[in-house]
Amino acid sequence: MHSVSRAITTTQEGPHDDLARRVQRARDSAWQRPPAAHTQAAFAEADTWLAQRQQPLVLDAGCGVGLSTRQLAERFPTHAVIGVDRSEDRLSRDHGELPDNALLVRADLVDFWRLAGAAGWQPARHFLLYPNPYPKKTQLKKRWHGHPVFPALVGLGGTLELRTNWAIYAQEFAQGVRLLTGLDGTLSRHDPDGAFLTPFERKYHLSGQALWRYRVELPSPQPGGTA
Repeated sequence: MHSVSRAITTTQEGPHDDLARRVQRARDSAWQRPPAAHTQAAFAEADTWLAQRQQPLVLDAGCGVGLSTRQLAERFPTHAVIGVDRSEDRLSRDHGELPDNALLVRADLVDFWRLAGAAGWQPARHFLLYPNPYPKKTQLKKRWHGHPVFPALVGLGGTLELRTNWAIYAQEFAQGVRLLTGLDGTLSRHDPDGAFLTPFERKYHLSGQALWRYRVELPSPQPGGTA
């Protein structure tokens, strides 16, 4: 048996009407809040690990218990795969030994993305797998595309892939990327065909929910650019 996951409920009938204003404000006003000390320390360790490996980077943002990081490391054996999550409890759960090319980092993504940009990180692939949708209409600013950090996230470049079980979230995210870059990605229904990257993906699929995947090829940041 498997647990049944309830579908997202929301009063929104389509993309939020305040999205464009929030994205434009984030683009035009660089966020000045200093990164937290614990994330600075965690990033420094990750940066050293990455530099030692000399491999293309796969960034698993919001990796939860790290199962997706393990699977991505197996799918991309010639890459360095870094999974980032802010929860010590989730990251500490025992799911077996990490592959040699994988690293789990406890850090706040809001600060981690900005530090990555400032350090010149250029992920080959960047995954956001089933982020918290914050489905209430008043919660737009908590969704990644409504948050001030969104330009830093997009600015890292590479193949950016979002997966979600809420179509509106994917539509908003795609709209946000288009506003920042002028680029159109690909948004489509996603069938994992048994190859589940995360426990959420498995639960949502087995509960009969539609899954969505958005993917866009972003340019690499220009040398000397800001995060």
